[in-house]
Amino acid sequence: MTTLAQTLVPPSLAASRFGTPQQIEVLVAMEPTVALEMERHLERRKLWFPNDLMPADADLGEADDRMLSELRVRARGLPDGVRVAVALNLLTEEGLPHFHRLIAVHMSNESVWRAWNNVWTAEEDRHGCAMRDYVRDARLFNMGALERLQYQYIAAGFDPDWEQDPYRLLAYTSLQEKATQISHANTGRLAGEHEPMLQRVLAHLAGDESRHYQFYRACFAEILKLDPNRALDSLLKVTLAFAMPGHNIAGFKELSDVVQRYDIFGPRQYQKIVEELLEHWNIGGLSGLNAEGAEAQAKLMKVPARLARIADYQQAKLGPKSYRFEFIDDRALAFA
Repeated sequence: MTTLAQTLVPPSLAASRFGTPQQIEVLVAMEPTVALEMERHLERRKLWFPNDLMPADADLGEADDRMLSELRVRARGLPDGVRVAVALNLLTEEGLPHFHRLIAVHMSNESVWRAWNNVWTAEEDRHGCAMRDYVRDARLFNMGALERLQYQYIAAGFDPDWEQDPYRLLAYTSLQEKATQISHANTGRLAGEHEPMLQRVLAHLAGDESRHYQFYRACFAEILKLDPNRALDSLLKVTLAFAMPGHNIAGFKELSDVVQRYDIFGPRQYQKIVEELLEHWNIGGLSGLNAEGAEAQAKLMKVPARLARIADYQQAKLGPKSYRFEFIDDRALAFA
């Protein structure tokens, strides 16, 4: 029986890839592993669609209309802090075009990565759709204001300074997918106290992000195996300069401040992600490194302590502050 790993590895064109000749050689060598991890991913997932969560079929009846009316009543009880988190998560998910492009240009569109990028994009595309269906049906926002923010974010672009280093893309996606999973899960946990349907929607998104995290984590593990010295250097650079994908959204700092104050996502959560990945990849136990690799390894092992100090500093600076966002009609969101 022919497996996905045996059929999805077309000839690779080095000219279509980012990276040094040595990195390109590694990327080509690991293509069977990428195909195998994709096969495992497809076996693990349970495909779902936004209409499974928020049905909008033409033949829906009065009972469904009543359920929708009840949902809107429950949604009115959602705290504005949760609304802000939902808005930030939705805007981030709708930045998908940027990430499809980054994978295509960094990892080649003439290899197994094309197959993964298309599957991953199809899965991720449902996230923005499901969240948008919910917020429209629940009447959660001033949608015009939110749509202007989304347009500005897409128009602003997302071009991280990775110096055409494909290893950094895989280090970043390992960190970012886990961060997105945590953000959705924690937002859903708070929302569920008021509106269980929103928690259900966000739980589906978080489940996908968990599986995507496992895929990217496994791919970067293969790079660590094949080219540990360069991989450690790339990981160090990304870890120290990590920024969430929505950082180009207008007002992102204020949005992320609110999310941090609600303990949904912030420096503490990021520290735990870094610790988890360093342990999973056994970064501290890697041996046979050259001088540059050993230096990056030593610095990486000090990153969690550095992140803890940053989190302590930021927590100490938190004081009374009020925020206003047009998409929640400029209502004051005050913290004592």
